[in-house]
Amino acid sequence: MTITARASDIEDEFAFLEDWEERYAHIIDLGKANEGLEEAEKTEESRVRGCASQVWMVITDSDDRISIRAESDAMIVSGLIALLIRLFSGATHAEVRSFDAKGFLDKIGVSGALSAQRSNGLASMLDRIQKSVA
Repeated sequence: MTITARASDIEDEFAFLEDWEERYAHIIDLGKANEGLEEAEKTEESRVRGCASQVWMVITDSDDRISIRAESDAMIVSGLIALLIRLFSGATHAEVRSFDAKGFLDKIGVSGALSAQRSNGLASMLDRIQKSVA
């Protein structure tokens, strides 16, 4: 499945959520289902800087496709991570480079409802993903 197809599925899912409180609750539910990382993977190298909470992200590459696993100590950030994993894991490098993630997150009503600190953290996570395919 392409990023565009996954984004369309996620957009449909968020369209049923009437307000930010419902979106927030949904994102937290996504985070609760996130598998997280092994303790040994939570290193300074995997730590994402620029996030208000602790975030670790491991990105691997196989046959021009990325796989993302990540964890945070904050529930809302765990949900944002789960959303990014769902969107980008399995995508090709070209798809990741060409996809407008910020525009997509704005469109589904996520970006505009985050605090400045959470927005900076989300931008840092997106930057880490983009740099992995540069």
